[in-house]
Amino acid sequence: MLKNFWYACEFSSAITNKPKQVPLLNQQFVLYRNSQGEVVALLDRCPHRGAALSNGWVENDCIRCPYHGWKFTTDGTCIEIPANQPGVPIPKKARIDTYPVQEKYGFVWLFWGDLPPEECPPLPSFPEVTDSALRSVEIESTCNAHYTRLLENSIDPGHSAFVHAHSFGSGMNQEPRLPDYKVRLEGWGASALLNLKQHKPRGFFWKFTHSKDYLEIKTTNTFYMPNLAIAYIGIPTKLILFVAHVPVDEQTTISKFIQFRSFLTQPWADGIFHKQSLKVCLEDKQVIESQRPRVVPDDLTAELHVPSDALSITYRQLRRKCLDMGWGLTPDISLSDHTNGVRIQV
Repeated sequence: MLKNFWYACEFSSAITNKPKQVPLLNQQFVLYRNSQGEVVALLDRCPHRGAALSNGWVENDCIRCPYHGWKFTTDGTCIEIPANQPGVPIPKKARIDTYPVQEKYGFVWLFWGDLPPEECPPLPSFPEVTDSALRSVEIESTCNAHYTRLLENSIDPGHSAFVHAHSFGSGMNQEPRLPDYKVRLEGWGASALLNLKQHKPRGFFWKFTHSKDYLEIKTTNTFYMPNLAIAYIGIPTKLILFVAHVPVDEQTTISKFIQFRSFLTQPWADGIFHKQSLKVCLEDKQVIESQRPRVVPDDLTAELHVPSDALSITYRQLRRKCLDMGWGLTPDISLSDHTNGVRIQV
């Protein structure tokens, strides 16, 4: 896991004025909206007896602990302890760590790290997903695997003909060979364009949505550190898959997808796309959970590589760069022991 990045951690639509626990980086955060609709993010742990604030409630933009009723403002300051007699001062340590958040592309992004604001990597730019003509559907899937394996799977073009042989990859069975492609490095991310020619995948879904038996597909696979992957698929209709692989802990990842499409934009079709996407996730899940070692190796020579791995090699190189910069987090890290940067103002 890495620090000093913005983590896309939850769908914007999931955050309301009711506190919600969001697991991330071996810890739990609590997110809610204030009366202005702005997202507030705090550590989900009352400093009094460690109760989860996400089980409490919002009151005048403050959050109330469900255990003893302590009341905290949006900047983490405790302003009320109901059990105290009048005049008893509130301890200065009665406060909660708060975290910078932003909303963009349908996600809430939380910053975790210790960099000054001017040195923080910016949010990535994906203007393609802001097209109002696109219809979107949200999908969520949990996998018992490290997020690095899931991210690499999202940008790997070589597995589709085999792992997804019974879904969208069925048209590639006879021609699994991939064309050579170039990787374009873009700051803390990279992308690659592939021009693919394949038979139309089997199944009612593809028969209904595409008339031609042979498809020419332009796919751009992109990743952005630390946990984002996005695929632009043109056939010639537009399909965009935007996924945040949320690292819950060393053994668990919650993948949050937003799928955008330019065809079959009627609401009744949402269920079809949701079902198809979950099927693909389950196909990946079976393979990813079997991978060993569980974490993508830090040593670039620890696993074999071939030309079709060019994009994932670039991901490993950027991850190695982050680790060399001291941005790695140990599995047993506690956010309460590392709070230098959690009050960054952005």
